[in-house]
Amino acid sequence: MAELQGLLRTHNCSELRATHDGQEVVLCGWVNKYRDLGALHFIDIRDKYGLTQLGFEDFAGDLSILKQCALESVIMAKGLVRKRPSDAQNKNMETGEVEVQVKELEVLSRADVDNMPFFPHGQIEATEDQRLKYRYLDLRTTKLQETLKLRSKANQIVRNFLTNEGFVEVETPILYKSTPEGARDYIVPSRVHPGEVYALPQSPQTLKQLLMIGNTDKYFQICRCFRDEDLRADRQPEFTQIDIEVSFATQEYMKNLVEKMLGELFKKDNFSMPSMSYDEAMTRYGCDKPDIRFGLEHMTVTDLFKGSDFKVFSSVIEANGLIKAIFVPESVATFSRKNTDAFVDVVKPYGGKGVAFFKVTSEGRSAGVSKFITDEIYAELEKLNTGEEKGNGTWLFFADADSEVSHASADALRRHLGKEYGLQKEGHHFLWVYDFPLLEYSPEEKRFVAKHHPFTSPKIDEIENFLNADPEGQHEILKNMAAEAYDVVCNGYELGGGSVRIHRQDLQTKMFQVLGFSEEEAKKQFGFFIEALKYGTPPHAGIAFGMDRTIMMLAGTENIRDVIAFPKTTSATDLMASSPSSPAEDQTKDLHFQWRKK
Repeated sequence: MAELQGLLRTHNCSELRATHDGQEVVLCGWVNKYRDLGALHFIDIRDKYGLTQLGFEDFAGDLSILKQCALESVIMAKGLVRKRPSDAQNKNMETGEVEVQVKELEVLSRADVDNMPFFPHGQIEATEDQRLKYRYLDLRTTKLQETLKLRSKANQIVRNFLTNEGFVEVETPILYKSTPEGARDYIVPSRVHPGEVYALPQSPQTLKQLLMIGNTDKYFQICRCFRDEDLRADRQPEFTQIDIEVSFATQEYMKNLVEKMLGELFKKDNFSMPSMSYDEAMTRYGCDKPDIRFGLEHMTVTDLFKGSDFKVFSSVIEANGLIKAIFVPESVATFSRKNTDAFVDVVKPYGGKGVAFFKVTSEGRSAGVSKFITDEIYAELEKLNTGEEKGNGTWLFFADADSEVSHASADALRRHLGKEYGLQKEGHHFLWVYDFPLLEYSPEEKRFVAKHHPFTSPKIDEIENFLNADPEGQHEILKNMAAEAYDVVCNGYELGGGSVRIHRQDLQTKMFQVLGFSEEEAKKQFGFFIEALKYGTPPHAGIAFGMDRTIMMLAGTENIRDVIAFPKTTSATDLMASSPSSPAEDQTKDLHFQWRKK
């Protein structure tokens, strides 16, 4: 596509070919390399599109200007395209068959090369902190420019797809109401309402449901969301979400819609995802976002060790805990004592106290807890082992009175082994996980909390039981209720999550009661929403995709900072702009608050 008139340049730096021979052109870009060969001088000029070599045999000006052309300086060169002799052509450059013989040269901006923190195209390596502090330099790299282009293309695909499916894009407020549940809100003090605050949205949840009540029918938005939570490689305090809500939709419709959209994004024809219930995912993989690119699936072996002489296992069984096992075939790995000792460090962050094991070789069972493994127990273990290989290998065990610790520890070590031994298959492996628990009980808060969020509907056949349940006396009934909730998982990451929503006022009121809200608290926080449910609400469902994680998958990276133009560190700071920072005293006075010193 030809560029509009009015640019300083006539072509970009990857555009010129032998067919342009003899044309007068103007190129603009950065000095990528300067070569002084005495009688001959060459500059490789670079922009986001590529490189072109500049020659100065026909230069009519003063060649001393080249001394100003330090690396990363911005220049404008006007001259004639000349085809290079065949023996001088550079096959490694897209423009390698030509060069531009410069007639006029202007230094538009000279770079302070002596104080350059790093060079984006080599010469000086940079630490991650340097790359974040001088992000504008790092953005000059081909990798980041290609990622920004990929992200832009993904946005276009999503917008075009959903628009063609009849969705309407609606913007929702950034300054909104602070509500409980989920992560902490980022809050904004109000100048005109002393002592009151706005909250930055963690998600437009109630707003998109109100759009359904308002007859929008099919809504989407690529929106910014904010959560004040501890960060990690795949989290940022502000992130982008593909937000979708549909009236009269079932879970089946949402899955079909998602498959069609992901097929477009990931270029998969006739794409469909395998489905797995939450309970099955926890049993086989120990988590609700399993990496299904490799085997080493978990086995539940608690019952096999009832009456065992191994005190660690017997005490776990007495406490109604959980024992899981993983079998690692000899063809995958054989572990030294150093390896098995190091497994403690893998499970420790998840509450695990260690990993029991024993080995099977042609000589029999040995090492670790082998003396507690009777022939009967081993025979039952072999029956449970449904992997591709049996026999020689290492059995690993995870036991804890808290079943969540057993699940998480086994999941952590399985992921570690998958990465350490290169077991993950290539490509993107998706999974639709459904039937999540509706609620979780928090012993610390002594109340139920929503597994997804408080607007998620119980399964249809659970609704009446839910309405009649007593939160004080029927913990187990409530704890075991399933929700019309679902997640999209890819390569062990949760890319998106959603649910069929509550559309009945009595059900939503009951949900707030179960979650421990008094009538007054529910009215204060969600009164506007509860009232809206009185006036005719269509059944509706939705899903939200983490756009940043989705781009991570498309770009083949495991760090979310790689796919965001101006990311923050894991301590939620912007090294480039020194943010967050203290406001001026006049601002704090206008906002009617005072700092509380630590």
